[in-house]
Amino acid sequence: MNTPHPAQSAPAALPALPDEAVVLGARARDWQGAVETAGRALTASGATDAGYAVDMVRMIEDHGPYVVIAPGLALAHARPGPAVRRDGIAIVTLADPVPFGHPYNDPVRVVLALAGASSARHLQLVAEIANIFNDSDAVERLAAAATADEVRGILGVGA
Repeated sequence: MNTPHPAQSAPAALPALPDEAVVLGARARDWQGAVETAGRALTASGATDAGYAVDMVRMIEDHGPYVVIAPGLALAHARPGPAVRRDGIAIVTLADPVPFGHPYNDPVRVVLALAGASSARHLQLVAEIANIFNDSDAVERLAAAATADEVRGILGVGA
């Protein structure tokens, strides 16, 4: 019998997306406010403590707008650490897009925040998210979503 090596198995699915982790039509004055809103959603879901939002903002301040991975989409995250309680994602759509300073992909309409409990899991989650956004319409559909259930359907996750 030929059993697959664990590294060859399919990537693990994204974690659940509870209602607390979805914020639709948020208002943010700037990118920091948008990322802080996403951080509060991760904390409300139980995935992180409040310090993780500060860590996400600091990553962008230190490394620039690399988190703006596609037109209109920011993948906010920080390194795994004590602020991460468990794997989690959060989605924030913005009523008015905000610039992050990216030369091509600004302004941002959707912030997807990611928390991975370990470095390996963090990388798995990033890969899984990248697969979702291979669909060029995914950002537009998320930006237009009216309910958390609609967001979950686009991402292919449960509550």
